[in-house]
Amino acid sequence: MKKLDKLILRSFAGPFVLTFAVVEFILLTQYILKYLDELVGKDLGAEVFAELLFYFSINMVPLALPLAVLVSSLMTFGTMGEHHELTAIKTTGIALPRVLRPVFFLVLLLTVGAFFFNNYTVPKANLKAYSLLWDIRQKKPTMNFKEGAFYNGLPGYSIKINEKLDDDKTLRDIMIYDHSKGGTNTTVILADSGQMYTEHNDNYLVLELFKGNTYVDQNDGNYRNSSEQFVREKFDASKIVFSLASFNLDRTREELFSDNKMMKNIDQLTTVTDSLRRFNAREKAMYAPNVDPFYMYFKADTGDVKNGLKIHDKVLQKDAELIPVNADILQVATNKARNVKSFTSSYIEKVNTLTRDANNYEIEIWRKYTQSASILIMFLIGAPLGAIIKKGGLGVPVLISIMFFIVLYVLAILGEKWAREGLLPVGIGMWGANVILLPIGLFFLYQARNDSSLLEVDFWRKFLTRLKRNKI
Repeated sequence: MKKLDKLILRSFAGPFVLTFAVVEFILLTQYILKYLDELVGKDLGAEVFAELLFYFSINMVPLALPLAVLVSSLMTFGTMGEHHELTAIKTTGIALPRVLRPVFFLVLLLTVGAFFFNNYTVPKANLKAYSLLWDIRQKKPTMNFKEGAFYNGLPGYSIKINEKLDDDKTLRDIMIYDHSKGGTNTTVILADSGQMYTEHNDNYLVLELFKGNTYVDQNDGNYRNSSEQFVREKFDASKIVFSLASFNLDRTREELFSDNKMMKNIDQLTTVTDSLRRFNAREKAMYAPNVDPFYMYFKADTGDVKNGLKIHDKVLQKDAELIPVNADILQVATNKARNVKSFTSSYIEKVNTLTRDANNYEIEIWRKYTQSASILIMFLIGAPLGAIIKKGGLGVPVLISIMFFIVLYVLAILGEKWAREGLLPVGIGMWGANVILLPIGLFFLYQARNDSSLLEVDFWRKFLTRLKRNKI
């Protein structure tokens, strides 16, 4: 039996490694495309890209494992069924569950390992990945001077170069608007030629200009106090130095990002969730005391007090003159009602926000369990289904795997959304997808154990015939 177990494990290992690598690559590519616009044109270097890809690839592992297990299980046992290996094994008296057992224990070990990986390794990778991504976002794109167009990447300056020579250093026909001292184009520099280069480890850009003029508007648009509007200064050579500090990739302390739910393990998430729940409960309990001051408790009509409002003697002289008092009471009541409504609306919004935040943190707790459990459930679906369809390769197994993975993904998204909005308890919403798919896997296992031809046309023809007989 040990030889049979080794044979089955070797048959599973190859497709699993291949499908995991393919799925990981596809998910990583899809994820990186979301941030592609923020990565290009910043001269980050291969090391920064490799670091970012490495951290994001760790982030994708919990998503890639269930699909990889599903596809590889279908391929392995589908191939064994196609080559009649399963039939030969069953003729020796070995039941299908015994055939699945070595891979089942391997997947079970993989499920447990994925849980600890998701709980401890993924949060650290997320912390490094998103802190690096934040720093990349803050980094300015590399300088790209295009001929005949203004470049505004340097703070306080707009630069237009009409011609760049092939050495990428020599320039012709240069125009510079200097906004560094405020105002509206108070300084304009025109030069026939120039050179551009960097100094001090590329920390400064030097623009050396030749044969030009500097025009300065001293009045900044106000001509009443001076008869002289412009000052022109001719130069044979001039040099402008720009700091390139804003173009560097400066790393921010990772501790500043550690409060995000994606950067926490279960213990940390539980602490935050409990704190938010308790704070939310206190806020709900404080609603009644906080809303009490908005209500007016009317006193008995004594002396010059009428319904809690002091009335002037002149107003009470005649019954007809009580109308202004009633109008005042109505106005006060209307204002109080509006205040209560506004306060209640803002209070409800505050409570709902706290509830949603607590739900989000609790969702992350359950996600670490459900993503790991889905690996085992995908095996329970893929392995017996492969034995039923008896098709290997990358054709039918991949199509069926994608279908079930989409079902899992859609159900998980719906459950997460309902849990976040409080329509379902968070635990039920997060476990819903696995609970729905588990009976399907057990059904496939039962059918495969009994050598069912579930996916063959004859099976459904006989099934429909039996239904018609029962109706008759």
